[in-house]
Amino acid sequence: MTRRVERSELRVDAALAQFIDEQVLAPLGTDAGAFWQGFSTLAVAFAARNRALLAKRDALQAEIDAWHVARAGKPLDAGEYEAFLRQIGYLVPEPGDFQVTTQNVDEEIAVLAGPQLVVPVLNARFLLNAANARWGSLYDAYYGTDALDAPPARPGGYDAERGAAVIRAARAFLDSAVPLAEGDWSAWDGVGDPPLADPSQLVARRQGGLLLRHNGLHIELVLDRSHPVGATDVAGIADVVLESALTTIVDLEDSIAAVDAEDKLVAYGNWLGVIRGDLADTFDKGGRTLTRKLAEDRVWTALDGSSLVLPGRSMLFVRNVGHLMTNPAILLPDGGEIPEGIMDAVLTSAISAQDVKRLGKYGNSRAGSIYIVKPKMHGPEECAFTNDLFDAVEDLLDLPRHTVKVGVMDEERRTSANLAACIHAVKDRIVFINTGFLDRTGDEIHTSMRAGPMIRKNDIKSSAWIACYEKRNVAIGLKHGLSGRAQIGKGMWAAPDRMGAMMAEKTVHPKAGANTAWVPSPTAATLHAMHYHAIDVFAVQKELAGQPVPGLGDLLKIPLAEGTNWSEDEIRAELDNNAQGLLGYVVRWIDQGVGCSKVPDINDVGLMEDRATLRISSQHMANWLLHGVCTREQVMDSLQRMAAKVDAQNAGDPLYEPMAGNWDSSLAFQAACDLVFKGVEQPSGYTEPLLHAWRQKKKAAAGVPA
Repeated sequence: MTRRVERSELRVDAALAQFIDEQVLAPLGTDAGAFWQGFSTLAVAFAARNRALLAKRDALQAEIDAWHVARAGKPLDAGEYEAFLRQIGYLVPEPGDFQVTTQNVDEEIAVLAGPQLVVPVLNARFLLNAANARWGSLYDAYYGTDALDAPPARPGGYDAERGAAVIRAARAFLDSAVPLAEGDWSAWDGVGDPPLADPSQLVARRQGGLLLRHNGLHIELVLDRSHPVGATDVAGIADVVLESALTTIVDLEDSIAAVDAEDKLVAYGNWLGVIRGDLADTFDKGGRTLTRKLAEDRVWTALDGSSLVLPGRSMLFVRNVGHLMTNPAILLPDGGEIPEGIMDAVLTSAISAQDVKRLGKYGNSRAGSIYIVKPKMHGPEECAFTNDLFDAVEDLLDLPRHTVKVGVMDEERRTSANLAACIHAVKDRIVFINTGFLDRTGDEIHTSMRAGPMIRKNDIKSSAWIACYEKRNVAIGLKHGLSGRAQIGKGMWAAPDRMGAMMAEKTVHPKAGANTAWVPSPTAATLHAMHYHAIDVFAVQKELAGQPVPGLGDLLKIPLAEGTNWSEDEIRAELDNNAQGLLGYVVRWIDQGVGCSKVPDINDVGLMEDRATLRISSQHMANWLLHGVCTREQVMDSLQRMAAKVDAQNAGDPLYEPMAGNWDSSLAFQAACDLVFKGVEQPSGYTEPLLHAWRQKKKAAAGVPA
């Protein structure tokens, strides 16, 4: 049984309470008694509002379900449908002209454009890698991926031929980003400063290096003729290092499996470690024991002789949990679990207050701000709730108003349809909006679950609502003044092994006016950084500013498969695709507590999977089952056959527990079945309630205290 202690009117896991008292509050000089009394009052008040907002979600969904059921078999009239959504309050009036007023925003967020990482907070090694991904070797990124248009490296050590191709590709990048006045970089001999076409692009020097800048991003030339690569280079260039992941979202939400106080304590501890600057992780790699720490700042000498210090680490956001889930780590006075998003808001902010008070080794925000990304909010009322919650957190922690900034994930249908009103609700603290195709698709399916069967999953990507959604997000953000104050972001490139395809395709994000976009790895961040040299995003934003915001017509078009009759083979293929992806993710979540990993798809292509991808697969299968496209027997057949495939794909994992044939004993397989067969009734189609319940069962079965 969990040992709990009384803290004011809250009953708190004892280890968590000790962590908060000793490691969070004590360094701040905060009176623990006053903190816990204030936290208790805040938690009770906001928990009641939280419950009311969730009840409103359910009520709206019930009205939408009933409307579709009453019109079953009739063509959907767009005008009638929009009028109905306005009548029930799903659509709200536009807020009129306004501009966001956010102050004290760090330049990485406000005035620079570059890649963004999302990293699970529970994995200290990954967290350190992401935080240190502010700078990345272009030579390494090219040499080790298919982004380089050259034959793969030959085994047996360094492949000089591939290395030469890397150097040529890097020189071509320099020719584009920082061209010379005459000739090209392949001819520069390394004597003296490079004769740049724009001399202002050279900004600093240090022993063994030159620092260049383009579109606000830095490029370091590592000059070292004693290095094996530099020794063979005409200019002695041993590497080209790019400023890469300007920002990183440290994730407590979709990419982790945190179901109790034990998990949350690790999460909060790792967040404190990067804020305090002392997080480290020791691990074995290739028979060697390595220790990873946060990178130091990078010190240069500017051309005027002054010192130029550049951050060695990515600017960190922290993504809190949404409004839906509760957590047993803290119990309210009535004995109920605390809403996890409220707990996250208080505790991640309290930890971050050490950064505001400059108590850390390095510092995160030079502007004195705390950056929290808030996911899965449904409409402006829920954004207003978050704004009020952050006000209360600031008061509890004695922080100036709007110290806590917010990033609004535009990933739920009611938020997309009311985005301007959502921004207005947090207009004094907003620093981020983005589009996330995956969760947004899951909510698209669930909201219109009763309208009819959806088109096949891959076809949804080209449906009318998605193009409208992507354009509206940028247009609305620009209309209300986010450019120069906040990030307008785009979603994840999910295939970490397909960097060549990423380089060809991900230019669409900066070209659309997004000043950041998600990438799956530090290497991908370095490669994607080249897109922000090739495309001046803020110039694109100026061109787009003032263009009309696309209307709601296409956004509200439901991707229904009207009049489609699929063959048995097509149905089987679709079910197999969904079932394989679902099982491949769920088995790691339930059995090993892994919330995000590279999961082989049905064609054995590794894709980064988190709960958003699971939400689509489970909801799509539930939708087809509801409307008779397939039978329960067909779904179960796919689940069982794909369980065997997933077992084979994980055969090399010594911790893996097979599902095939263990239908009654594999908790992971049972969880996957629940996600499909109980999918219609899940709130907003979210997977968390079932995942948490099954993971808690797994931990209990393994003898882990609840």
